[in-house]
Amino acid sequence: MRIIRLGALLTSLCMLFACGGGSNTDSDVGTNNPPPTGNGDSGCAGSCANASSFLTVDDVQKVIAQAVNEARALSKPATIVVTDRVGNVLGAYRMTGAPPTQLVNSGRGIVGGLEGIPLPSELTAIAKALTADYFSSEGNAFTSRTAGQVAQEHFAPGDITAPSGPLFGVQFSQLPCSDLSRRFNGIGPDAGPHRSGIGLAADPGGVPLYKAGVPVGAVGVAADETYGVDTSTADIDRNIDEFIAIAGSYGFAAPADRRANQITAGGLSLRYSDVDFSGLTLDPAAAPTFASLGPETGGVIPVPLFFTGTIVRGLAFGQVESGIRPDPVNFPGLDAFVVDDGTGTNRFPPRDGTDGPNALTANEVLTLLRESLAVANRTRAQVRRPFGSPAGETVVVVDTNGAVLGIVRSRDSLLDAVDVTTQKARTAAFFSGDYAAADIGSIAPINYVTGSLDVANGRISFTSGAASDPADYVGAFQAFLPQASALADGAIAYSNRAIGNLSRPFYPDGVPGRPPGPLSPSIESWSVFKTGLELDIVYQQTVAFLIYYLQQSGLTVNLDGTDLPAFTDVPTNCTGVNRIANGISLFGGSVPIYRNGVLIGGIGASGDGTDQSDMVAFLGLHNAGITLGGAIGNAPTGIRADTLVPQGARLLYVQCPQAPFLNSTEQYVCEGK
Repeated sequence: MRIIRLGALLTSLCMLFACGGGSNTDSDVGTNNPPPTGNGDSGCAGSCANASSFLTVDDVQKVIAQAVNEARALSKPATIVVTDRVGNVLGAYRMTGAPPTQLVNSGRGIVGGLEGIPLPSELTAIAKALTADYFSSEGNAFTSRTAGQVAQEHFAPGDITAPSGPLFGVQFSQLPCSDLSRRFNGIGPDAGPHRSGIGLAADPGGVPLYKAGVPVGAVGVAADETYGVDTSTADIDRNIDEFIAIAGSYGFAAPADRRANQITAGGLSLRYSDVDFSGLTLDPAAAPTFASLGPETGGVIPVPLFFTGTIVRGLAFGQVESGIRPDPVNFPGLDAFVVDDGTGTNRFPPRDGTDGPNALTANEVLTLLRESLAVANRTRAQVRRPFGSPAGETVVVVDTNGAVLGIVRSRDSLLDAVDVTTQKARTAAFFSGDYAAADIGSIAPINYVTGSLDVANGRISFTSGAASDPADYVGAFQAFLPQASALADGAIAYSNRAIGNLSRPFYPDGVPGRPPGPLSPSIESWSVFKTGLELDIVYQQTVAFLIYYLQQSGLTVNLDGTDLPAFTDVPTNCTGVNRIANGISLFGGSVPIYRNGVLIGGIGASGDGTDQSDMVAFLGLHNAGITLGGAIGNAPTGIRADTLVPQGARLLYVQCPQAPFLNSTEQYVCEGK
């Protein structure tokens, strides 16, 4: 009830003091809507994208010019980045006097993790743009503020009695070392989805861009000195980065009925923005043209490893060039899309497993993908408009070696899911195996670093701090259950939701005063930039990429008083462990796959609601098993993680919606399976 009272109080205060700029709510001013439908809905429900759905060079220039106009009015020079829907950087502009870096700071006084690291402003702007970009669809428009709301230890942030956000930990996906997200080709836009330099952003300042109701990219802004997170949704912020990004989005704003504030999750309204166009300093419609911006204002900049320095057009989503295109041959009647290399070749077609004679076959993988997508097409979406839309989901199958055996997606599912869903599938297969303890133990200890920038001398200095050894989490895990052979005997089937339960700073989740799960630090030393095992296993390559990028930018990088030699680009393995090459995920949506009681892989789903994703993976596997005559299936019930009751609180395995299907009254669809 406390959350409801806070929400009611906030609404009342806004009505009283005219602070309705919060959440950019009701006006269609500044939007680029499709033709009206006549029923009050903005119209696009996942099928509007076509060969004309992309940002032109003029569009990119207009977004930048509008953002510069607001930044000037605020006397806050900014770095502004525009991306297309698959993550290509189309333009990067740095105003004269813009801060060269933003300091990672959650505001919680935490030491360690990424806290205290100065990040190049162009990388933080890219991360913000990609977050808004990858989290938006024709059915929902999310900003980087929305992402921050759903990724924290409480949902709503600031309410210490609430459980964690539905996408807890999502910020450590889309990493620069990912083997799923593509790297810049050094020439121009190509098939995506593309990587971020630092993962996803929880910091306001990333806003999606729409044309005719179709998301075509995003704008990200870095103008202040902090790369942080909004730790409370019970107030209205004046975030400078967000003001400038909202101004940039004028004429390309999301339809009002698709914005996050029109969508609920867990009974709470999501946040879109704490400013609308009427609350800006200047009218963006009157902004000077891009051509009128003189060199004294700033200029387009190259971004090593991301952008050449010449503004370019975006790619049309859903076309072969974008890397996401239809596949009616392998998935007839399912409106299925696959991940393409940009030439018509599926990057992840169904294939045989790599882990021996018991491995999944290509036909079994194809059946898993078909059955899971069929479940998604029947499922009522949680975070998509209009009401009654089917869930947009991405489905990934992996084997016990972590090899991707196949990917399929709904037409309009989120772009972050290509990387995140693979993390999910790998997480379930990894922690359910008898190799997890040894593999985690093989990851080298790390030292967290902090840094400072010396602009005048072109140097950045890092200082080593506290150490963390991933192997310590294994011992903590075994003691917590308690189970001396946990993660070394393959005796328990762990879903992504179960591993997420054990990775929260409170166990059980959302119960203040309780100790953390064994894969998380305590709440006193936790932040969105320091999450425990999830970050620690990818920390070395994340920082190594940052050093490589800084050197490519012409800076001398010093560690503990010694100038570092030239680094090379990081490998496409964030952990050094092939089974979890792009890291792990900590929210629901995956289960391990078994054949006659033997672990043979994992299946993950991600899209329009965490519970919906749990169900798509779990039921998709169950239905595929039936289709294949019982050859594969879910874990035997006796070994599932929900048989464990550590610290007196039962783990969860999957959490399916109560009445999930469109045009059906069927309930409790996961029970007994």
